[in-house]
Amino acid sequence: MIASQTHEETRNYYEDWLNFPRLLKKGTRTNTFVVGSSPRFNVYGNDFGWGKPVAARGGLGNKFDGKLTIFPGVEEGSIEIEIRLTPQALHAMEKDVEFMKVVTVN
Repeated sequence: MIASQTHEETRNYYEDWLNFPRLLKKGTRTNTFVVGSSPRFNVYGNDFGWGKPVAARGGLGNKFDGKLTIFPGVEEGSIEIEIRLTPQALHAMEKDVEFMKVVTVN
């Protein structure tokens, strides 16, 4: 999929979008890849009176199956990963022997 995103393909996509803009709607069940970031907001450097944050998480209104969010971790150079999957997807992954070999720490 990534290799198919040539300069020409990308340019055509955005030119088409300018002529026919489409916005993502909450609850749309399509194969969508979205990237977002806010490098200017220091999550762990702020204290709103409750003490220093211990973790970053996505909001309740932004949850859907297949969502993967990566946040900077509280320790320098670390990351935190939030993955939203249905119980059915988790059970299927657990039964996948090849997958479990890769993700299991011995």
